[in-house]
Amino acid sequence: MRHLLRTKAARIGLAAALTATGLTMTAASAGAQSSEPIYLDRHARTDARVADLLKRMTLEEKVGQMTQIAVARLRGDCEWTNGDWRPDCLKAVFDDAKTGSILSGGGMTPPTNTPKAWAEMVNHVQKYAIEHSRLRIPIIYGVDAVHGHNNVSGATIFPHQIGLGSSWNDALARDVGAATSKVVKATGPTWNFAPVSDLARDARWGRYYEAFSEDPVLAGSLAGSTVKGMEAAGQVAATVKHFGGYSEPFNGHDRTNADVSMRYLQDTLLPPYKDQVDAGADTLMANSGAVNGIPAHASKYLLTDVVRKQWGFKGVVITDWRDVKALEESYHIAGDYKHAIAASVNAGVDMAMEPYSAKEFTDGLLAAVRDGLVPRKRIDEAASRILRLKFERGLFENPYVDPAKADGIVLNADTALARKAAAESLVLLRNQGGALPLAAGKRIVVTGESADSLPNQMGGWTIGWQGMADGDRVPGQTVLAGLRTGAPSGTSIEHATTKDDAVDKTEDADAAVVVIGEKPGAEGTNDKEVPAFTAEQQDLVAALKATGKPVIAVLITGRPLVLGKVNDADAVLAAWLPGSEGGNAVADAVYGKTNPTGVLPVSWPKSVGDMPMYYQQLPGTNAGESSGYDPQYAFAHGLSYTSFAVQGVTLGSESASRRGNVSVRVANSGPRDGDMIVPVFAAQPVSPVLVPPKRLAGYARVPLNAGEAKTVTLSIPLSRLAVTAGDVNGAGPRTVLPGAYKILVGDKSADLTVR
Repeated sequence: MRHLLRTKAARIGLAAALTATGLTMTAASAGAQSSEPIYLDRHARTDARVADLLKRMTLEEKVGQMTQIAVARLRGDCEWTNGDWRPDCLKAVFDDAKTGSILSGGGMTPPTNTPKAWAEMVNHVQKYAIEHSRLRIPIIYGVDAVHGHNNVSGATIFPHQIGLGSSWNDALARDVGAATSKVVKATGPTWNFAPVSDLARDARWGRYYEAFSEDPVLAGSLAGSTVKGMEAAGQVAATVKHFGGYSEPFNGHDRTNADVSMRYLQDTLLPPYKDQVDAGADTLMANSGAVNGIPAHASKYLLTDVVRKQWGFKGVVITDWRDVKALEESYHIAGDYKHAIAASVNAGVDMAMEPYSAKEFTDGLLAAVRDGLVPRKRIDEAASRILRLKFERGLFENPYVDPAKADGIVLNADTALARKAAAESLVLLRNQGGALPLAAGKRIVVTGESADSLPNQMGGWTIGWQGMADGDRVPGQTVLAGLRTGAPSGTSIEHATTKDDAVDKTEDADAAVVVIGEKPGAEGTNDKEVPAFTAEQQDLVAALKATGKPVIAVLITGRPLVLGKVNDADAVLAAWLPGSEGGNAVADAVYGKTNPTGVLPVSWPKSVGDMPMYYQQLPGTNAGESSGYDPQYAFAHGLSYTSFAVQGVTLGSESASRRGNVSVRVANSGPRDGDMIVPVFAAQPVSPVLVPPKRLAGYARVPLNAGEAKTVTLSIPLSRLAVTAGDVNGAGPRTVLPGAYKILVGDKSADLTVR
């Protein structure tokens, strides 16, 4: 009897505890056994779990889920100073505002920046959030891991996306995405604000290096492959960003208005984002700027009509940094914060990245609901999407990570992959007289401000938002270190830190390697009105060239800087921002241990006046000297230490799935093995709508041994030939126009008829 009483008392106590937290038992279970809430049943369908949890939540709890705040607001001075956790600030964010998500922006690291400390930091926030949530709802933690887990000291840093774009290698992009997710998840975050599928067409823009390419097909394919790698095996959620048209600022300045036609928006700018959606990305970040006078994060057309209705996206839409507040303070489309919030949420934003004041946002949204500005149905819709994301990431079952394992998973991870990525990012732009590779036994002078600089080599978004600061540590080899450690027997390296010293030493040397580029930076502070190599850098190359010795210029840049006299170097090797293994990869190429395989994913302009620069320029009647496409180095240009050729191209019949097969016969007629990148272009000789002389339709990366030939077949969606029909208002349907086309591969072509 005492046992039965104890059991009954336990049941009554459990019922009381469940009632106190908003959970209930059925009448039958009160007399028999407890019924676990559906949302806590890991075996239940996600839809059922979401619906069950949503009906238990108050309006305040739902609105809290729609808020993301920076971890800096939880510790130190609760502003930006790092330090110990602040109970009062934790209470304000979680108990009062019921915040559903936290992020670490660039530089928001633990006081001791190690993988283990990251795991402990995220666990601490998660534990507080769960224990102070009436329904024990976990947070989802986000980071900008845009080239590896770049915020974490000791993590391997991959090349920035512009370098990976030069690889034209979808498998590599997928592997880098998977490797990044593995180390991010080990430290706690389960949401990565990457990859970027914006297009790189204006080198003045400070975020140029964050994009894969100027071409929508190449950018979209690589971004989609990265998404697949990131989200494989239930790892971290990837993000479509920055949707849409963010990289087209009219004046080249970050976060400003893009004036674009509907035809250009639909045919060129939006398709790469759709590739990420089609690849399964769980989240989408709205563009911080405006498109045609409407801030993207307040555009119902973009965030609802396109993303939801046309593309069928089911995931979470989030703003970028403080963008909802910007609708009031910067864009002035709303007179107060409440109306700014309503505009953004009604347009389709599910979560606001409001890093400064969570409660100001939640109070404003609650007021907007009470005043009838935002319907409750919209709140339920947004909260449901966020809860679904948390369930699908397994946060209700496994909200914590093991800090003891973090260092072992993150430190020195995937260095071979990073070296491969850096090697495939290299583009040999120029190689006069076979200046590269350098033979063994040479005396080499290495100079230039980027020769021995890891910060320059890593670029922005490395530990800090603007790049590495004094005292920051990341693993890696500079170009100088790589040339020293990789030097063949009998080769000697001398380092010169001044122009005069470099010239003097080169007089008695066999060759000079000059490593030049730009300092790290990010976003608007990295905008450049004159994206060109400085006069000092050009003069250094000219002075070294005057010695009569071979000069090899290695370019450490986040964009195609106008070369000027730098292009007079005997060899020019674009290394972009190659990350931890960049020094080793450059050395391998310089010494001929590897064969450069990269080709340009962008056009390299001759002058600053050429910008924006991209190969898909529309035809016109201007007969001026520089009116056409006349770059220093064209899109898809890249040299090798061997010789490749396209021997023929044939077309297969169109399939029922509206795909065409293109078979290309390629050959390596040179003395070395190498990978041949094969771009397949489509041209439309006659079109009622202006189209570029050619458009990328597909591509392949083909490994070829010396003397080998093979045929590769590509299956190309005919939808890549689509244009928006109609007049100047772009009101017609997006369609593949029937008629004659040409498929162009190298100097070979084949005729295609679309019926």
